[in-house]
Amino acid sequence: MRTALLIDFGSTFTKLVAIDLEKEIFLGSSSHPTTVDDDVMIGFQDALDVLNKKISKKDEDYDLKLACSSAAGGLKIVAVGLVPLLTSQAAKIAALGAGGKVLKVYSYKLTADERDEIEILKPDLILLSGGTDGGNEKVIIHNAKVLSQLKIDVPIVYAGNKCSATIAKRILKENKKSVSIIENILPELNYLNIEPAKELIRKLFLSSIIKAKGLSKRMDFLSSVLMPTPSAVLKAGELLAKGTDNEEGIGDLMLIDVGGATTDVCSYSLGLPGTGSFVVKGLPQPYTKRTVEGDLGIRFSAMNLLNTAKKENFMKKWKIKLKDLDKKVEKLSRNINFIAEDKKDIEVDKLLSAISTKIAINRHVGKFQTKYTPIGPVNILYGKDLRDVPTVLGTGGGVIKAKNPKSILEKSIFDEDESYILKPKSPKFLLDKYYIMFAVGLLAQKMPDLALRLLKKNLIYI
Repeated sequence: MRTALLIDFGSTFTKLVAIDLEKEIFLGSSSHPTTVDDDVMIGFQDALDVLNKKISKKDEDYDLKLACSSAAGGLKIVAVGLVPLLTSQAAKIAALGAGGKVLKVYSYKLTADERDEIEILKPDLILLSGGTDGGNEKVIIHNAKVLSQLKIDVPIVYAGNKCSATIAKRILKENKKSVSIIENILPELNYLNIEPAKELIRKLFLSSIIKAKGLSKRMDFLSSVLMPTPSAVLKAGELLAKGTDNEEGIGDLMLIDVGGATTDVCSYSLGLPGTGSFVVKGLPQPYTKRTVEGDLGIRFSAMNLLNTAKKENFMKKWKIKLKDLDKKVEKLSRNINFIAEDKKDIEVDKLLSAISTKIAINRHVGKFQTKYTPIGPVNILYGKDLRDVPTVLGTGGGVIKAKNPKSILEKSIFDEDESYILKPKSPKFLLDKYYIMFAVGLLAQKMPDLALRLLKKNLIYI
C-alpha cells in the first residue's frame, strides 16, 4: 500500500489527512492545536501519533508527505499601487490569488506616515505595482524611494510599469533591499496579468518565508511544504470546477471557507452578466478569484461578528434566541482553540458561521448600480455576476462541524431584498465533510487525476 500524508499547519489547528494512493480512498484524519509559539512540529507530532493509532501506521510508513501552512499569521502581504480601482486592486487580486493575507492596500504616492505604518504592520512581502507599461512612471519611482527607507527587512516584488523597473530596482538595491522584478500585473487597461506575480510570491513563500517563521526545524520536512494553505484550497476548488484532461469537473462553483482566523470565499466562474442588461465597469475579473475577510474569523473576530449581527438586526431576521450570548462569544474570542461540544456552544458557533458566510459572500460577489442618464437608466456591474452559479461548496471548521451546515450555506443565496448583490439564485450545496480540500490541493500538484477522483468521491451533497 502506498500512502500519502497531507498536512495543514493552520493558524489555529494543525490538520492531517492520510490517503491510500492505490485504492484511492481516504484513510483517516486528525488535528491538534498549532504550537506556533514553540515549534509547530510538536503539535504536528501529537496529531500524527493520533492518526497513526487510528489507521495502524508508523511515522515511516508514509510514501509521500506534502504540507501547506497558514501558521504564524500566514503569508502577510502589503500591496502598493497607483489608482485604487486599477493597479491597487490588481495587486490585491494577485496577492490573494497567491494565498496571501493582504494587510493593507496603498494607492497613489506613499507618504512618510504610510511608510511608518508599513513598518508597524511588518508584512512578509510587499507587492509594488503602478502604471500600465509606458504609462505613469513618477508615482512608482517615488514609492520605490519611500520603500527603500523602510527599517524592516522585507522582500519587495516589483510588478509595475516595465519602463520604470530598472530605476526602481537600482533605488531599492542601493538601500540593500531584496527586490524581484516580474511582468506588470496590469500592462494595459482591461488586461489583468497576475499569474507571474502569483508564481513568484509562492516561490518566495517557500524559499524564505517558511524558514523565517520557523515552521520547520527539521530540514527533511521543509521540502514537503508546497504553498500557503489558502492556495491549496483555492487550487482544489479550481480542480473540481475545471477538471483535468482525463477527469471531468463539475463546472462553475463558489467555495466558502469559514475558519477561526478568517473567512475566505473563492469563485470559479467568469461571472459575466446573466439576466438583464449591464455595462461592466472596473477591472476584468479572473475566472479563479479569492477574497479573504480578516475580520470574520469565528474565533479571532468573534466579538466583531456579534456586534455586526446586532447592527444588521440578524437576530430578529433569523429568529435567533440564545441566552448569555455576549458572555459566550467573549469567551470564544479569549480562547481561540476552544472546541464547541455542548448544545449551546454549538449553536453559538453556528450563528457566528452564518454571519461570517453572509457578510463574506456579500463582499465577494458583484453588485450592480442603476444610474440615470439622458438616454434612460443604465445598470452598471462591478465585479462578478454569480447568480447563475449552480454549486456552493462549504469547508472550514465553522461549516464542517456544524450540525446543520446547509442552514449556514443558505446564507449565500440571492436575496430579493438585496437584489443588487449578485449571489447564486438556486445553488446545490456540497460539503467538505472530511476536511480534504487542502489535501486534494496539495495532492493535485503531483497526481491531479487521482486528486480529482478523491475529491468527487468524498464531497457530499446536502
